[in-house]
Amino acid sequence: MTSLNAAALPEIAAAGRIPVPDVPLEERSVGIVHFGVGGFHRAHQAMFLDRLMRAGRDLDWALCGVGLLPGDARMRDALGAQDGLYTLVTKAPDGTQDPRVIGSIAEYLFAPDDPEAVLARMSEASTRIVSLTVTEGGYNYNPSTGEFQRETPAVAEDVRTAFGGEGSGDAPVGHPQTMFGFVVEALRRRREAGTPPFTVMSCDNVRGNGDLAKRMILAYAQLRDEAGLHGDAPMAPWIDEHVAFPNCMVDRITPVTAESDIEMISREYDVQDAWPVVSEDFVQWVLEDSFPLGRPAWEEVGVQMVEDVEPYELMKLRLLNCSHQAIAYFGLLLGQTFAHEAAQDEDLAPFTRSLYMDREGTPTVPDVPGIDLDAYKDELMARFSNAHVRDTLARLAAESSDRIPTWMVPVIQENLEAGRDVSACAAIVASWARYAEGTGENGEEWPVVDRLHDRVMAAAAKHDEDPLAFLRDAELFGDLVEYEAFTTPYLHALDVLRTRGARALLQELHARV
Repeated sequence: MTSLNAAALPEIAAAGRIPVPDVPLEERSVGIVHFGVGGFHRAHQAMFLDRLMRAGRDLDWALCGVGLLPGDARMRDALGAQDGLYTLVTKAPDGTQDPRVIGSIAEYLFAPDDPEAVLARMSEASTRIVSLTVTEGGYNYNPSTGEFQRETPAVAEDVRTAFGGEGSGDAPVGHPQTMFGFVVEALRRRREAGTPPFTVMSCDNVRGNGDLAKRMILAYAQLRDEAGLHGDAPMAPWIDEHVAFPNCMVDRITPVTAESDIEMISREYDVQDAWPVVSEDFVQWVLEDSFPLGRPAWEEVGVQMVEDVEPYELMKLRLLNCSHQAIAYFGLLLGQTFAHEAAQDEDLAPFTRSLYMDREGTPTVPDVPGIDLDAYKDELMARFSNAHVRDTLARLAAESSDRIPTWMVPVIQENLEAGRDVSACAAIVASWARYAEGTGENGEEWPVVDRLHDRVMAAAAKHDEDPLAFLRDAELFGDLVEYEAFTTPYLHALDVLRTRGARALLQELHARV
């Protein structure tokens, strides 16, 4: 068996089982610094860049990955030992597999090891894009108000400690810890050196991801300005005027890498890869073309470069992402493990496709150029049903306090304002509340993975005394608890879920159509 690294590429290529990069790795140079190197980034943005490099294009746009969190040390070790290489295997619904070794990551820096190395890389003129997949929660905003959370411990510590906090107007004396700190400090250094600012490209699943990144980074810069860290040359106005933040829509279902994936690649391809990626075969990237310092020729490898991303973005968030929430909690309550089981369930499938997608999701989606929404929804159900991907419901149900407020609450609000029915959305939110009780219908227990774990479970624990307790969190739900058109179906759904179970509720809802 061959261990994956640069020296082993000729041997792997000779075996003929997996295509490998056919351009010498030493010819690559970093042009993009990326925060948040996880499975999705490696199955999506890094893959698109690899497509270009295989054609001998844009070798000066290679990626430098950056990890900020303690858990990122594992990625440092895996990619470091493999010279940035990893295996991507896509799986079609018919079971066809398409493997390849991805070679677009030229460097990986673990910020806690050497924060100055990260800042130095970001400050180089050759770095023209800084991209982000830091998850919905990584933008540190209140989903109800949209405001930057200034008192978050990591942010407060960043400003107080990492930069000295003395308000002297001198250059910062320490190093940042957060994505915000690295971006703003690197931009400050570039301004001071006369180097044009890089573009900040968010690739996260939030509406107006570029706009959100800009607002939150500006808010953080304002904190530094208020602390006197930039003297008479504040950063926030300069960033606002000079830095581009394009919006984009990204799409590829990418489960968490399982031990079975590592074993499969070892068994079927005779390659030892410490952290491969397995994803579905579908992929889409719709990107606003706003890159003052240039960009890779993404349009040549399938990326849709457009002037307005929002229609595509709303289509994906409200039909794919919200539908994932529809199958996640109901599926778990039904005793299922994988997304394909939930998507093929005789009661959950029609609930998701007809009651949610057609009746409540679609009315909030504008016309999307070149897209047949009925065909798109059918394709989504087929993608969810791909048994070979083995996407887990636990993954879809994780971090719900970031996802439901960001993805589904706007759908509910828009439908309420238009006087439309919200029974399906109410049932989905109720299924989250029931899931957050932490036990299933047969007494099984599951871990509720959420940054607000204690808060949401405490609210769910009050259902007996206050059935609306879960909805009373204004940060998550705004004022939905005040709308009878929502609380009436929500209370009914929660009651049925707690007394008769998930299948009874799904059958009752479907019988009404």
